[in-house]
Amino acid sequence: MSDIFESDIDNENENLSTLEDSDEEVVESESLNIDFPLYHLKLEYSCETFYARSPNDMELKSGEYVIAPTRYGKDLVLVLGQSKKPIGIKFSDIVTIDRKATAQDLERRKELVQKEKDAFPIFKEKVANHKLDMKLVETHFLFDEPKALFFFNSDNRVDFRELVKDLVSVFKMRIELRQIGVRDESRITGGLGVCGRPFCCHGVSDKLRPVSIKMAKDQNLSLNSMKISGQCGRLLCCLSYEYDWYNEARRNLPSEGIKIHYDGTTFRITEVNPLTNMIKMLGDDGRLLEVNAKRFVKVNNYWKIN
Repeated sequence: MSDIFESDIDNENENLSTLEDSDEEVVESESLNIDFPLYHLKLEYSCETFYARSPNDMELKSGEYVIAPTRYGKDLVLVLGQSKKPIGIKFSDIVTIDRKATAQDLERRKELVQKEKDAFPIFKEKVANHKLDMKLVETHFLFDEPKALFFFNSDNRVDFRELVKDLVSVFKMRIELRQIGVRDESRITGGLGVCGRPFCCHGVSDKLRPVSIKMAKDQNLSLNSMKISGQCGRLLCCLSYEYDWYNEARRNLPSEGIKIHYDGTTFRITEVNPLTNMIKMLGDDGRLLEVNAKRFVKVNNYWKIN
């Protein structure tokens, strides 16, 4: 760990483990041998994505809408485009699209969107009547069946059985309440991160591995929770998908802490920056040098500077 890295820790007693994700199973891609066009689809209301094949290998374009089975039921979904290298997928995850959406389908979806807006205050009123600790995040009416989804966030487990009965009496359809976490809430609502770009979970991918403090350490980031956590209060998603690049880049660079004899004295490497490809060294004589990583070569398992 570099001297600069250590100086960035503003509160050494800060419990950073609360920022980490729970140990969830990471879905790895199978070695798929796909001989048909595979399309990446997105549920716009929850920003979840999945993969599907088209019926009779019908060609689809990015931005089109189709009717396809989802884990909640058949629905109107957005085509993101054809996928050459699917991520986090098993063959059993691939569904088959029913058909392309028609102009009438799109008009019906507009009507359902208005119903969803009208359902928001009704849900909140019923929650208040039942005195439940629930924050409504998103409402969605399925396109192909009479079913309403309510996504909510809560710090505790909620017994909403009576609430469901109340909602069924109002909407006269199946009601499904889904409790989601803070990352899911950010993925659905969206927003801008500290980098000024849309949240990774909302605009890049909804299939990210759990993020850990180790990822922040390996990327030489400050261990200050205000600097490495997102709006959701958890570690930044970008730490996850940039982690592999940093690991690969560091394989060809010397590690921090090793000592090298150079220019008549012994230097200790204090910081390795894979992005700039520069390495900082502190000498026993007090000199602080910044050297391009291209000058470092490994000879018989020892690093030298040309």
